[in-house]
Amino acid sequence: MRCFLRYLALSLLPFILACCNFKSQHADLILHNTVGLVCDGTPIGSTKMAIAIEKGKIVAVGPERKILNAYNADEKIDLQQAVVYPGLIDAHAHFTGYALSKLEVDLVGSVSYDDVLSRLEAFSETHSSGWLTGRGWDQNKWSPSSYPTRTRLDELFPSRPVAIRRIDGHALLANSAALRIAGMSDLRFIQGGEMISLEDGTPSGVLIDGAADSLLLFIPPHDGPTKDAALIQAQHDLFALGLTTVVDAGLDMSDIRRIDSLHRSGDLHIRVVAMASGTQPNLDSAFAKGPHRSDRLIAQSIKFYMDGSLGSRGAALLAPYSDRPSHSGFIFQDSAEFRSNLNIAYARGFQVATHCIGDSAVRNVLNLYNAVLGGQNDKRWRIEHAQVVSPSDLPLFTSASIIPSVQPTHATSDMYWAGERLGRNRIRTAYTYRDLQKAIGILPLGTDMPVEDIDPRKTFYAATVRKDSEGFPAEGYHIDQSLTRESALYGMTLWAAIANFHDNEVGSIEVGKWADLVVMDRNLLIVKPDQILGAQTLRTFVSGVQVYKSSN
Repeated sequence: MRCFLRYLALSLLPFILACCNFKSQHADLILHNTVGLVCDGTPIGSTKMAIAIEKGKIVAVGPERKILNAYNADEKIDLQQAVVYPGLIDAHAHFTGYALSKLEVDLVGSVSYDDVLSRLEAFSETHSSGWLTGRGWDQNKWSPSSYPTRTRLDELFPSRPVAIRRIDGHALLANSAALRIAGMSDLRFIQGGEMISLEDGTPSGVLIDGAADSLLLFIPPHDGPTKDAALIQAQHDLFALGLTTVVDAGLDMSDIRRIDSLHRSGDLHIRVVAMASGTQPNLDSAFAKGPHRSDRLIAQSIKFYMDGSLGSRGAALLAPYSDRPSHSGFIFQDSAEFRSNLNIAYARGFQVATHCIGDSAVRNVLNLYNAVLGGQNDKRWRIEHAQVVSPSDLPLFTSASIIPSVQPTHATSDMYWAGERLGRNRIRTAYTYRDLQKAIGILPLGTDMPVEDIDPRKTFYAATVRKDSEGFPAEGYHIDQSLTRESALYGMTLWAAIANFHDNEVGSIEVGKWADLVVMDRNLLIVKPDQILGAQTLRTFVSGVQVYKSSN
Protein backbone atom coordinates (compact mmCIF):
# COMPACT_ATOMS: atom_id res chain seq x y z
CA MET A 1 0.00 0.00 0.00
CA ARG A 2 2.83 2.35 0.89
CA CYS A 3 4.45 1.65 -2.47
CA PHE A 4 1.20 2.49 -4.23
CA LEU A 5 0.83 5.76 -2.30
CA ARG A 6 4.41 6.68 -3.09
CA TYR A 7 3.83 5.95 -6.78
CA LEU A 8 0.62 8.00 -6.72
CA ALA A 9 2.38 10.96 -5.09
CA LEU A 10 5.19 10.89 -7.61
CA SER A 11 2.81 10.62 -10.55
CA LEU A 12 0.74 13.53 -9.30
CA LEU A 13 3.76 15.73 -8.53
CA PRO A 14 3.86 17.51 -11.95
CA PHE A 15 0.14 18.21 -11.67
CA ILE A 16 0.52 19.51 -8.11
CA LEU A 17 3.42 21.76 -9.11
CA ALA A 18 1.44 23.06 -12.08
CA CYS A 19 -1.52 23.80 -9.84
CA CYS A 20 0.72 25.77 -7.51
CA ASN A 21 1.48 27.98 -10.51
CA PHE A 22 -2.17 28.22 -11.60
CA LYS A 23 -2.82 31.76 -12.85
CA SER A 24 -0.07 33.04 -10.59
CA GLN A 25 1.49 35.30 -13.24
CA HIS A 26 0.03 38.55 -14.54
CA ALA A 27 -0.34 39.55 -18.18
CA ASP A 28 -1.96 42.59 -19.69
CA LEU A 29 -3.21 40.62 -22.67
CA ILE A 30 -3.46 37.03 -23.84
CA LEU A 31 -4.10 36.13 -27.46
CA HIS A 32 -5.30 32.54 -27.69
CA ASN A 33 -6.99 29.97 -29.89
CA THR A 34 -4.65 30.91 -32.70
CA VAL A 35 -2.24 29.33 -35.16
CA GLY A 36 1.15 30.98 -34.88
CA LEU A 37 3.99 31.40 -37.37
CA VAL A 38 6.77 32.49 -35.02
CA CYS A 39 9.58 33.12 -37.57
CA ASP A 40 12.27 32.56 -34.95
CA GLY A 41 14.99 31.39 -37.35
CA THR A 42 13.94 27.75 -37.48
CA PRO A 43 11.86 26.09 -40.23
CA ILE A 44 8.42 27.67 -40.00
CA GLY A 45 5.57 25.41 -38.93
CA SER A 46 1.98 26.14 -37.96
CA THR A 47 1.56 25.77 -34.21
CA LYS A 48 -1.62 26.08 -32.17
CA MET A 49 -0.66 28.46 -29.41
CA ALA A 50 -1.33 31.38 -27.12
CA ILE A 51 0.72 34.50 -26.47
CA ALA A 52 0.95 36.36 -23.17
CA ILE A 53 1.86 40.06 -23.29
CA GLU A 54 2.96 42.31 -20.43
CA LYS A 55 4.05 45.95 -20.69
CA GLY A 56 4.14 45.73 -24.46
CA LYS A 57 6.43 42.70 -24.65
CA ILE A 58 5.89 39.00 -25.16
CA VAL A 59 6.34 37.17 -21.84
CA ALA A 60 5.20 33.70 -22.86
CA VAL A 61 4.49 31.70 -26.00
CA GLY A 62 3.24 28.15 -25.90
CA PRO A 63 0.35 25.71 -25.87
CA GLU A 64 -2.94 27.43 -25.13
CA ARG A 65 -3.83 25.55 -21.94
CA LYS A 66 -0.37 26.07 -20.49
CA ILE A 67 -0.53 29.84 -21.04
CA LEU A 68 -4.10 30.20 -19.84
CA ASN A 69 -3.35 28.16 -16.72
CA ALA A 70 -0.22 30.14 -15.85
CA TYR A 71 -1.42 33.70 -16.52
CA ASN A 72 -4.14 35.87 -15.13
CA ALA A 73 -4.77 38.46 -17.86
CA ASP A 74 -6.57 41.76 -17.81
CA GLU A 75 -7.83 41.01 -21.31
CA LYS A 76 -8.11 37.86 -23.39
CA ILE A 77 -8.83 37.77 -27.10
CA ASP A 78 -10.03 34.57 -28.74
CA LEU A 79 -8.61 34.71 -32.26
CA GLN A 80 -10.83 31.84 -33.40
CA GLN A 81 -8.08 29.91 -35.16
CA ALA A 82 -6.88 32.89 -37.19
CA VAL A 83 -3.18 33.01 -38.02
CA VAL A 84 -0.82 35.28 -36.08
CA TYR A 85 2.47 36.46 -37.60
CA PRO A 86 5.18 38.78 -36.36
CA GLY A 87 4.32 42.34 -37.35
CA LEU A 88 5.37 42.76 -40.96
CA ILE A 89 8.40 44.91 -41.77
CA ASP A 90 8.81 46.92 -44.96
CA ALA A 91 12.58 46.78 -45.43
CA HIS A 92 12.71 49.57 -48.02
CA ALA A 93 10.06 52.23 -48.43
CA HIS A 94 9.55 55.96 -48.52
CA PHE A 95 7.00 56.37 -45.75
CA THR A 96 7.24 60.15 -45.61
CA GLY A 97 7.07 60.33 -49.40
CA TYR A 98 3.99 58.11 -49.38
CA ALA A 99 2.33 60.28 -46.75
CA LEU A 100 2.99 63.49 -48.66
CA SER A 101 2.04 61.96 -52.02
CA LYS A 102 -1.52 61.73 -50.73
CA LEU A 103 -1.60 65.54 -50.76
CA GLU A 104 -0.79 65.66 -54.49
CA VAL A 105 -2.40 64.56 -57.75
CA ASP A 106 -2.46 60.76 -57.88
CA LEU A 107 -1.15 59.73 -61.29
CA VAL A 108 -0.58 56.06 -60.49
CA GLY A 109 -2.20 53.82 -63.07
CA SER A 110 -2.69 56.60 -65.62
CA VAL A 111 -3.20 54.89 -68.96
CA SER A 112 -2.16 57.78 -71.20
CA TYR A 113 -0.92 61.34 -71.21
CA ASP A 114 -4.54 62.39 -71.78
CA ASP A 115 -5.44 60.62 -68.55
CA VAL A 116 -2.66 62.50 -66.73
CA LEU A 117 -3.91 65.85 -68.02
CA SER A 118 -7.49 65.05 -67.04
CA ARG A 119 -6.42 64.24 -63.49
CA LEU A 120 -4.42 67.45 -63.27
CA GLU A 121 -7.39 69.53 -64.45
CA ALA A 122 -9.75 67.87 -61.97
CA PHE A 123 -7.33 68.38 -59.08
CA SER A 124 -6.71 72.02 -59.99
CA GLU A 125 -10.43 72.79 -59.70
CA THR A 126 -10.27 72.22 -55.94
CA HIS A 127 -6.63 73.30 -55.46
CA SER A 128 -6.51 76.53 -57.41
CA SER A 129 -3.26 78.16 -56.29
CA GLY A 130 0.42 77.43 -55.83
CA TRP A 131 2.48 74.73 -57.50
CA LEU A 132 0.54 71.86 -59.04
CA THR A 133 2.39 68.65 -58.21
CA GLY A 134 1.75 64.95 -58.55
CA ARG A 135 3.40 61.58 -58.93
CA GLY A 136 2.84 58.23 -60.58
CA TRP A 137 2.93 58.51 -64.39
CA ASP A 138 4.81 55.82 -66.28
CA GLN A 139 5.29 56.27 -70.02
CA ASN A 140 6.22 52.60 -70.35
CA LYS A 141 2.55 51.75 -69.78
CA TRP A 142 1.31 54.06 -72.54
CA SER A 143 1.03 53.53 -76.26
CA PRO A 144 3.25 54.82 -77.68
CA SER A 145 5.66 54.45 -74.76
CA SER A 146 7.43 57.78 -75.25
CA TYR A 147 8.05 60.60 -72.81
CA PRO A 148 5.38 63.31 -72.65
CA THR A 149 6.31 66.94 -73.33
CA ARG A 150 5.46 70.29 -71.77
CA THR A 151 3.52 71.54 -74.83
CA ARG A 152 0.04 70.51 -73.71
CA LEU A 153 0.85 71.33 -70.09
CA ASP A 154 1.67 74.87 -71.18
CA GLU A 155 -1.69 75.13 -72.95
CA LEU A 156 -3.61 74.07 -69.85
CA PHE A 157 -1.47 75.89 -67.29
CA PRO A 158 0.28 78.83 -68.97
CA SER A 159 1.19 80.64 -65.76
CA ARG A 160 0.79 78.13 -62.92
CA PRO A 161 3.94 76.05 -62.30
CA VAL A 162 3.41 72.31 -62.74
CA ALA A 163 5.85 69.52 -61.85
CA ILE A 164 4.72 65.92 -61.95
CA ARG A 165 7.09 63.10 -61.07
CA ARG A 166 7.39 59.75 -62.77
CA ILE A 167 6.39 56.72 -60.68
CA ASP A 168 9.98 56.01 -59.62
CA GLY A 169 10.76 59.61 -58.66
CA HIS A 170 13.80 59.66 -60.97
CA ALA A 171 12.19 61.78 -63.68
CA LEU A 172 9.61 64.53 -63.85
CA LEU A 173 7.69 66.60 -66.36
CA ALA A 174 7.59 70.36 -65.83
CA ASN A 175 5.78 73.08 -67.73
CA SER A 176 7.39 76.31 -68.91
CA ALA A 177 6.28 78.25 -65.84
CA ALA A 178 8.06 75.78 -63.58
CA LEU A 179 11.18 75.76 -65.76
CA ARG A 180 11.35 79.58 -65.65
CA ILE A 181 11.16 79.63 -61.85
CA ALA A 182 13.98 77.07 -61.67
CA GLY A 183 16.11 78.92 -64.23
CA MET A 184 15.93 75.93 -66.59
CA SER A 185 14.26 77.46 -69.66
CA ASP A 186 17.32 76.64 -71.74
CA LEU A 187 19.10 73.33 -72.11
CA ARG A 188 22.22 72.93 -70.01
CA PHE A 189 24.49 70.18 -68.75
CA ILE A 190 23.62 68.87 -65.28
CA GLN A 191 25.92 66.47 -63.45
CA GLY A 192 24.20 63.14 -62.85
CA GLY A 193 21.15 64.08 -64.86
CA GLU A 194 19.69 65.09 -68.18
CA MET A 195 17.31 67.61 -69.73
CA ILE A 196 15.45 66.00 -72.63
CA SER A 197 14.99 68.33 -75.61
CA LEU A 198 12.39 68.91 -78.29
CA GLU A 199 13.31 68.85 -82.00
CA ASP A 200 13.85 72.62 -81.92
CA GLY A 201 16.48 72.26 -79.18
CA THR A 202 14.37 73.69 -76.36
CA PRO A 203 13.61 71.72 -73.16
CA SER A 204 10.82 69.18 -73.56
CA GLY A 205 10.04 69.54 -69.86
CA VAL A 206 11.27 66.04 -68.99
CA LEU A 207 14.08 66.16 -66.45
CA ILE A 208 16.01 63.04 -65.43
CA ASP A 209 17.62 62.40 -62.04
CA GLY A 210 19.95 65.31 -61.16
CA ALA A 211 18.00 67.68 -63.42
CA ALA A 212 14.75 66.72 -61.69
CA ASP A 213 16.38 67.25 -58.30
CA SER A 214 17.48 70.74 -59.35
CA LEU A 215 13.90 71.77 -60.11
CA LEU A 216 12.38 70.14 -57.03
CA LEU A 217 14.44 72.49 -54.85
CA PHE A 218 12.19 75.37 -55.99
CA ILE A 219 8.91 73.79 -54.88
CA PRO A 220 7.87 75.20 -51.48
CA PRO A 221 7.72 72.43 -48.87
CA HIS A 222 4.59 71.62 -46.89
CA ASP A 223 4.41 73.27 -43.48
CA GLY A 224 5.05 71.34 -40.28
CA PRO A 225 1.43 70.71 -39.18
CA THR A 226 0.55 69.46 -42.67
CA LYS A 227 3.45 66.99 -42.63
CA ASP A 228 2.52 65.84 -39.12
CA ALA A 229 -1.07 65.15 -40.08
CA ALA A 230 -0.02 63.34 -43.25
CA LEU A 231 2.34 60.99 -41.37
CA ILE A 232 -0.22 60.23 -38.67
CA GLN A 233 -2.86 59.43 -41.27
CA ALA A 234 -0.52 57.35 -43.43
CA GLN A 235 0.44 55.00 -40.60
CA HIS A 236 -3.14 53.74 -40.45
CA ASP A 237 -2.94 52.63 -44.08
CA LEU A 238 0.09 50.52 -43.16
CA PHE A 239 -1.48 49.10 -40.00
CA ALA A 240 -4.49 47.97 -42.03
CA LEU A 241 -2.11 45.81 -44.08
CA GLY A 242 -0.22 44.36 -41.11
CA LEU A 243 2.89 46.54 -41.34
CA THR A 244 4.28 47.55 -37.96
CA THR A 245 7.80 48.69 -38.94
CA VAL A 246 8.81 50.66 -42.01
CA VAL A 247 12.23 51.66 -43.32
CA ASP A 248 12.11 55.26 -44.57
CA ALA A 249 14.97 55.13 -47.04
CA GLY A 250 16.40 58.61 -47.51
CA LEU A 251 15.29 61.47 -45.26
CA ASP A 252 16.47 64.93 -44.38
CA MET A 253 17.52 65.16 -40.74
CA SER A 254 14.64 67.57 -40.14
CA ASP A 255 12.19 64.85 -41.16
CA ILE A 256 13.88 62.36 -38.84
CA ARG A 257 13.53 64.85 -35.98
CA ARG A 258 9.86 65.27 -36.90
CA ILE A 259 9.26 61.51 -36.70
CA ASP A 260 11.04 61.37 -33.36
CA SER A 261 8.89 64.21 -32.05
CA LEU A 262 5.69 62.49 -33.17
CA HIS A 263 6.81 59.29 -31.47
CA ARG A 264 7.54 61.15 -28.25
CA SER A 265 4.16 62.89 -28.30
CA GLY A 266 2.42 59.56 -28.78
CA ASP A 267 0.83 60.56 -32.10
CA LEU A 268 2.90 58.22 -34.27
CA HIS A 269 2.94 54.56 -33.28
CA ILE A 270 4.51 52.78 -36.24
CA ARG A 271 8.18 51.92 -35.81
CA VAL A 272 10.45 53.71 -38.24
CA VAL A 273 13.97 52.84 -39.33
CA ALA A 274 15.13 56.16 -40.76
CA MET A 275 17.97 56.37 -43.25
CA ALA A 276 19.44 59.85 -43.52
CA SER A 277 20.04 61.00 -47.09
CA GLY A 278 23.76 61.08 -47.84
CA THR A 279 23.78 64.68 -49.03
CA GLN A 280 24.97 67.91 -47.46
CA PRO A 281 24.08 69.22 -44.94
CA ASN A 282 22.52 65.90 -43.83
CA LEU A 283 25.91 64.22 -43.58
CA ASP A 284 27.38 66.93 -41.37
CA SER A 285 24.35 66.82 -39.09
CA ALA A 286 24.16 63.01 -38.93
CA PHE A 287 27.88 62.55 -38.35
CA ALA A 288 27.87 65.21 -35.62
CA LYS A 289 24.85 63.73 -33.84
CA GLY A 290 25.79 60.07 -34.24
CA PRO A 291 23.45 57.07 -34.39
CA HIS A 292 20.15 57.36 -32.52
CA ARG A 293 17.83 54.70 -31.10
CA SER A 294 14.56 54.77 -29.20
CA ASP A 295 11.78 52.21 -28.78
CA ARG A 296 10.09 53.40 -31.99
CA LEU A 297 12.88 54.98 -34.01
CA ILE A 298 16.23 53.73 -35.28
CA ALA A 299 18.33 56.36 -37.05
CA GLN A 300 21.76 54.86 -37.55
CA SER A 301 21.91 54.51 -41.33
CA ILE A 302 23.13 56.75 -44.13
CA LYS A 303 21.49 56.32 -47.55
CA PHE A 304 23.47 57.18 -50.67
CA TYR A 305 22.41 57.12 -54.32
CA MET A 306 24.82 55.66 -56.86
CA ASP A 307 22.57 55.76 -59.94
CA GLY A 308 19.05 56.35 -61.23
CA SER A 309 16.25 54.03 -62.32
CA LEU A 310 15.91 51.53 -65.13
CA GLY A 311 12.57 52.94 -66.27
CA SER A 312 14.02 56.40 -66.94
CA ARG A 313 17.32 54.94 -68.24
CA GLY A 314 19.23 56.51 -65.38
CA ALA A 315 20.46 53.19 -63.95
CA ALA A 316 24.22 52.83 -64.53
CA LEU A 317 24.96 49.83 -66.76
CA LEU A 318 28.24 48.17 -67.64
CA ALA A 319 27.20 48.17 -71.31
CA PRO A 320 24.85 50.62 -73.07
CA TYR A 321 21.08 50.29 -73.01
CA SER A 322 19.80 47.94 -75.66
CA ASP A 323 17.12 50.48 -76.63
CA ARG A 324 19.49 53.48 -76.45
CA PRO A 325 22.95 52.32 -77.59
CA SER A 326 24.60 55.68 -76.97
CA HIS A 327 23.65 55.78 -73.29
CA SER A 328 24.73 53.78 -70.19
CA GLY A 329 23.01 55.74 -67.41
CA PHE A 330 24.48 57.89 -64.66
CA ILE A 331 26.93 57.40 -61.79
CA PHE A 332 26.06 59.94 -59.11
CA GLN A 333 28.93 59.63 -56.63
CA ASP A 334 32.48 60.84 -57.05
CA SER A 335 34.54 57.81 -56.03
CA ALA A 336 37.01 59.67 -53.81
CA GLU A 337 34.33 61.65 -51.99
CA PHE A 338 32.14 58.58 -51.61
CA ARG A 339 35.04 56.55 -50.21
CA SER A 340 35.75 59.33 -47.71
CA ASN A 341 32.13 59.36 -46.54
CA LEU A 342 32.16 55.57 -46.21
CA ASN A 343 35.24 55.78 -44.00
CA ILE A 344 33.62 58.40 -41.76
CA ALA A 345 30.39 56.38 -41.52
CA TYR A 346 32.37 53.28 -40.59
CA ALA A 347 34.35 55.12 -37.93
CA ARG A 348 31.26 56.69 -36.36
CA GLY A 349 29.20 53.51 -36.19
CA PHE A 350 26.74 54.14 -39.02
CA GLN A 351 25.27 51.52 -41.26
CA VAL A 352 25.52 52.43 -44.96
CA ALA A 353 22.86 51.68 -47.56
CA THR A 354 23.31 52.62 -51.21
CA HIS A 355 20.75 52.77 -53.99
CA CYS A 356 22.11 50.66 -56.87
CA ILE A 357 19.92 49.64 -59.79
CA GLY A 358 22.34 48.93 -62.65
CA ASP A 359 25.16 46.41 -62.73
CA SER A 360 27.79 49.15 -63.04
CA ALA A 361 26.51 50.89 -59.90
CA VAL A 362 26.33 47.58 -58.03
CA ARG A 363 29.91 46.63 -58.96
CA ASN A 364 31.20 50.08 -58.07
CA VAL A 365 29.66 50.02 -54.60
CA LEU A 366 30.51 46.39 -53.89
CA ASN A 367 34.17 47.10 -54.57
CA LEU A 368 34.21 50.22 -52.37
CA TYR A 369 32.32 48.48 -49.55
CA ASN A 370 34.78 45.58 -49.65
CA ALA A 371 37.72 47.98 -49.49
CA VAL A 372 36.34 49.74 -46.42
CA LEU A 373 34.90 46.73 -44.59
CA GLY A 374 37.95 44.55 -45.20
CA GLY A 375 36.27 41.16 -44.98
CA GLN A 376 33.33 39.51 -43.27
CA ASN A 377 31.80 41.57 -40.47
CA ASP A 378 28.60 42.50 -38.67
CA LYS A 379 28.25 46.07 -39.96
CA ARG A 380 25.27 45.01 -42.11
CA TRP A 381 25.95 47.46 -44.92
CA ARG A 382 23.32 47.21 -47.60
CA ILE A 383 22.76 47.60 -51.32
CA GLU A 384 19.23 48.78 -52.00
CA HIS A 385 17.43 47.34 -55.05
CA ALA A 386 20.31 45.38 -56.67
CA GLN A 387 18.12 45.02 -59.74
CA VAL A 388 20.80 44.15 -62.29
CA VAL A 389 23.80 42.25 -60.92
CA SER A 390 26.57 40.64 -62.93
CA PRO A 391 26.84 37.00 -61.77
CA SER A 392 30.59 37.46 -61.37
CA ASP A 393 29.93 40.10 -58.69
CA LEU A 394 27.80 37.91 -56.41
CA PRO A 395 30.84 36.73 -54.37
CA LEU A 396 31.48 40.37 -53.42
CA PHE A 397 28.32 40.31 -51.32
CA THR A 398 29.57 37.29 -49.40
CA SER A 399 33.16 38.46 -48.93
CA ALA A 400 32.15 41.56 -46.93
CA SER A 401 28.78 40.39 -45.52
CA ILE A 402 26.88 42.92 -47.65
CA ILE A 403 23.10 42.63 -47.52
CA PRO A 404 21.07 43.02 -50.73
CA SER A 405 17.66 44.58 -50.09
CA VAL A 406 15.08 44.08 -52.84
CA GLN A 407 11.50 45.00 -53.67
CA PRO A 408 9.84 42.07 -55.48
CA THR A 409 7.07 44.05 -57.13
CA HIS A 410 9.69 45.87 -59.19
CA ALA A 411 10.16 42.64 -61.15
CA THR A 412 6.46 42.29 -61.93
CA SER A 413 6.05 46.00 -62.69
CA ASP A 414 9.10 46.21 -64.95
CA MET A 415 8.76 42.88 -66.75
CA TYR A 416 6.73 44.35 -69.62
CA TRP A 417 9.60 46.58 -70.80
CA ALA A 418 12.78 45.66 -68.86
CA GLY A 419 13.85 43.28 -71.62
CA GLU A 420 13.88 46.15 -74.10
CA ARG A 421 16.21 48.12 -71.82
CA LEU A 422 18.59 45.24 -71.12
CA GLY A 423 18.37 42.87 -74.06
CA ARG A 424 17.72 39.14 -74.18
CA ASN A 425 20.89 37.97 -72.45
CA ARG A 426 21.34 40.67 -69.80
CA ILE A 427 17.74 40.45 -68.59
CA ARG A 428 18.67 37.09 -67.07
CA THR A 429 20.91 38.96 -64.62
CA ALA A 430 18.05 41.16 -63.40
CA TYR A 431 15.73 40.58 -60.41
CA THR A 432 17.72 37.48 -59.42
CA TYR A 433 16.28 37.16 -55.93
CA ARG A 434 17.17 33.51 -55.37
CA ASP A 435 20.80 34.10 -56.33
CA LEU A 436 20.98 37.14 -54.06
CA GLN A 437 19.56 35.22 -51.12
CA LYS A 438 22.12 32.46 -51.61
CA ALA A 439 24.95 34.99 -51.61
CA ILE A 440 24.45 36.11 -48.00
CA GLY A 441 21.78 33.77 -46.59
CA ILE A 442 19.09 36.40 -46.03
CA LEU A 443 17.12 38.71 -48.30
CA PRO A 444 15.06 41.54 -46.73
CA LEU A 445 12.02 42.56 -48.77
CA GLY A 446 10.26 45.89 -49.15
CA THR A 447 7.69 47.71 -51.26
CA ASP A 448 9.52 50.93 -52.23
CA MET A 449 6.25 52.80 -51.65
CA PRO A 450 5.09 55.09 -53.23
CA VAL A 451 7.06 53.87 -56.25
CA GLU A 452 5.06 50.66 -55.87
CA ASP A 453 1.91 49.76 -53.94
CA ILE A 454 2.19 49.72 -50.15
CA ASP A 455 0.56 46.27 -49.95
CA PRO A 456 2.86 43.57 -48.47
CA ARG A 457 0.64 40.85 -49.91
CA LYS A 458 1.82 41.95 -53.34
CA THR A 459 5.41 41.78 -52.11
CA PHE A 460 4.90 38.19 -50.99
CA TYR A 461 3.05 37.24 -54.18
CA ALA A 462 5.62 38.80 -56.51
CA ALA A 463 8.49 37.18 -54.62
CA THR A 464 7.04 33.68 -54.69
CA VAL A 465 4.68 33.45 -57.66
CA ARG A 466 6.42 36.10 -59.83
CA LYS A 467 3.18 37.30 -61.42
CA ASP A 468 1.33 40.59 -61.45
CA SER A 469 -1.97 40.98 -59.65
CA GLU A 470 -3.81 39.84 -62.78
CA GLY A 471 -1.95 36.52 -62.81
CA PHE A 472 0.37 37.37 -65.71
CA PRO A 473 2.45 35.68 -67.00
CA ALA A 474 0.84 32.28 -66.62
CA GLU A 475 4.10 30.48 -65.80
CA GLY A 476 5.59 33.30 -63.74
CA TYR A 477 8.31 35.77 -64.69
CA HIS A 478 11.72 34.07 -64.62
CA ILE A 479 10.29 31.70 -62.05
CA ASP A 480 13.70 30.12 -61.48
CA GLN A 481 14.53 33.23 -59.42
CA SER A 482 11.45 33.02 -57.21
CA LEU A 483 11.74 32.69 -53.43
CA THR A 484 10.17 29.95 -51.36
CA ARG A 485 7.20 31.08 -49.32
CA GLU A 486 9.16 30.59 -46.11
CA SER A 487 12.01 32.76 -47.42
CA ALA A 488 9.55 35.45 -48.48
CA LEU A 489 7.93 35.49 -45.04
CA TYR A 490 11.33 35.68 -43.37
CA GLY A 491 12.21 38.50 -45.76
CA MET A 492 9.27 40.48 -44.38
CA THR A 493 9.94 39.64 -40.73
CA LEU A 494 13.16 38.37 -39.12
CA TRP A 495 15.51 38.95 -42.07
CA ALA A 496 14.24 42.51 -42.44
CA ALA A 497 14.78 43.02 -38.71
CA ILE A 498 18.34 41.70 -39.00
CA ALA A 499 19.06 44.11 -41.86
CA ASN A 500 17.78 46.95 -39.64
CA PHE A 501 19.77 46.00 -36.49
CA HIS A 502 16.34 45.41 -34.97
CA ASP A 503 16.32 41.64 -34.52
CA ASN A 504 16.62 41.75 -30.72
CA GLU A 505 13.38 43.71 -30.53
CA VAL A 506 11.08 42.66 -33.39
CA GLY A 507 10.80 40.31 -36.35
CA SER A 508 9.67 37.13 -34.59
CA ILE A 509 7.25 35.93 -31.94
CA GLU A 510 9.66 35.29 -29.09
CA VAL A 511 9.78 36.00 -25.38
CA GLY A 512 11.38 39.35 -24.65
CA LYS A 513 10.51 40.98 -27.98
CA TRP A 514 7.94 43.70 -28.52
CA ALA A 515 4.46 42.33 -29.13
CA ASP A 516 4.26 43.61 -32.70
CA LEU A 517 1.84 41.17 -34.30
CA VAL A 518 -0.53 40.84 -37.22
CA VAL A 519 -3.51 38.49 -37.33
CA MET A 520 -4.67 37.26 -40.74
CA ASP A 521 -7.47 35.04 -41.90
CA ARG A 522 -5.21 32.55 -43.67
CA ASN A 523 -1.80 30.93 -43.67
CA LEU A 524 0.27 32.40 -46.49
CA LEU A 525 2.60 29.40 -46.43
CA ILE A 526 -0.02 26.87 -47.48
CA VAL A 527 -2.90 28.60 -49.29
CA LYS A 528 -3.22 28.26 -53.03
CA PRO A 529 -1.33 30.94 -54.97
CA ASP A 530 -4.53 32.58 -56.18
CA GLN A 531 -5.63 33.04 -52.55
CA ILE A 532 -2.58 35.02 -51.40
CA LEU A 533 -3.71 38.45 -52.53
CA GLY A 534 -7.09 37.94 -50.89
CA ALA A 535 -5.64 37.48 -47.41
CA GLN A 536 -7.33 39.80 -44.92
CA THR A 537 -5.70 41.54 -41.98
CA LEU A 538 -7.98 41.08 -39.00
CA ARG A 539 -5.95 42.81 -36.26
CA THR A 540 -2.61 44.56 -35.90
CA PHE A 541 -0.77 45.14 -32.63
CA VAL A 542 2.20 47.38 -31.83
CA SER A 543 3.73 46.85 -28.39
CA GLY A 544 0.67 44.84 -27.44
CA VAL A 545 -1.72 47.68 -28.28
CA GLN A 546 -4.29 47.01 -30.96
CA VAL A 547 -3.81 49.68 -33.64
CA TYR A 548 -6.09 48.14 -36.24
CA LYS A 549 -9.14 45.89 -36.21
CA SER A 550 -11.04 44.83 -39.29
CA SER A 551 -14.70 45.76 -39.42
CA ASN A 552 -15.47 42.35 -40.93
